[in-house]
Amino acid sequence: MQLTLLKSKLHRATVTGASLEYEGSLTISADLAELVELREYEKILVSNLENGERFETYVIYGTPAEGRIELNGATAHLGKIGDRVTIMNFGKYTPEEAASHQPRVLLLDETNRVLRQTGIEPSLKVVGE
Repeated sequence: MQLTLLKSKLHRATVTGASLEYEGSLTISADLAELVELREYEKILVSNLENGERFETYVIYGTPAEGRIELNGATAHLGKIGDRVTIMNFGKYTPEEAASHQPRVLLLDETNRVLRQTGIEPSLKVVGE
């Protein structure tokens, strides 16, 4: 049996840009994505806290340390600059793995700086420190 559990989450990220002309996806600053182990092109679920929209897309890395969260392609219709979003993805785990699983979570401020992190090794550098 496999259980589907939260693997990674960027909570309360602020949308910094939107581009209808882009082919699709969500741009996330590479440093933030890497802290929660989101790989480029990995499937994500995004929840817009402002309008209740939920959509699936995939990750594109943006320039590190810029705090970029950008809606691209059709997803640009589902939010606007300044909206707060939660970006999640999930993994499949055996019951044994699930017993000790800890998701990687970043709580972000309005400029996408890390306020709090859980499930991340202390040796990893937090953006802005």
